Amino acid sequence: MYLYLVKRVLALVPVLLGLTTIVFFIMAMIPGDPATAILGSYATPENVEKLNRDLGLDRPLYEQYFIWLSNILQGDFGRSYSLNREVLDEVLERYLATLILAGTSLVLCSLLGVFVGIWTAANQYGWSDKILTLVVLIGISIPSFWLGLLLIMGFAVTLKILPASGMYAIYGGGDLWDLLQHLAMPAFTLAIVATGVIARLTRSAMLEVLRQDYIRTARAKGVGENAIIYKHAFKVALVSVIPIIGIQAGFVLGGAVYVETVFQWPGVGRMLVNAISTRDILLVQGAVVVVAASYVLFNLLADVAQHLIDPRIKP
Repeated sequence: MYLYLVKRVLALVPVLLGLTTIVFFIMAMIPGDPATAILGSYATPENVEKLNRDLGLDRPLYEQYFIWLSNILQGDFGRSYSLNREVLDEVLERYLATLILAGTSLVLCSLLGVFVGIWTAANQYGWSDKILTLVVLIGISIPSFWLGLLLIMGFAVTLKILPASGMYAIYGGGDLWDLLQHLAMPAFTLAIVATGVIARLTRSAMLEVLRQDYIRTARAKGVGENAIIYKHAFKVALVSVIPIIGIQAGFVLGGAVYVETVFQWPGVGRMLVNAISTRDILLVQGAVVVVAASYVLFNLLADVAQHLIDPRIKP
């Protein structure tokens, strides 16, 4: 197990290096001049030239990249132009809010998706299978931002039972119950598509296992159906389901950009939208690197969990 973990961690090094390279050069290709965006009405050619020189933006692109990468490796993500504070401090502060939202959504979609997948596989071609499969297909097809707006109109505007935006109430609140009320709609919105994906793939994995010879043998010996499904079939199918959950962890992190914007959730996604609009390159780069590294880490944890369940899996 130790050797497996070492190999997986070493394999992440070129992945993370590639991510930082892609992030940097994509941001460099975005039209516009950060100095002009920062200075605003004071953006005379002389001021723009001076600010570019102060920020190091007048140097060749490859030189800027190696300076930035060197700073990243030392834990220095730079300073945000628009917020006038350290990028890493701002990203980590916002990342906690995103982690609460994405973590809740991941738990929700994993539990619901696995349960629906097992249920539909165990009742193949039955009415519950057909109805749940239709609901899953609808859930996968609904854009998250549109679903979020529908939930706001229904539960916040019409029924007035849930808050429409934010993470806590503006006046009062601040406790766990207040957080859960604000978390309900955005977490469900973010989880709905991932739930459908996990449910469909869990169903496929379960059906494949339930067709195996040893399952027919267990039934012939009189083993109960619940024991066959949960004790035998699901354990084998779980090996195929865990990597999908790891991939969906990245999906909910990426989808948080839309959901946080719709619900005004104070996370990394909303911060990224504001940073892009102000051309705050260092803030965008730092946030994307942290989110991308988190995605890679989640996939590593999924691979390790898969290996623990089935040690025959090789790195």
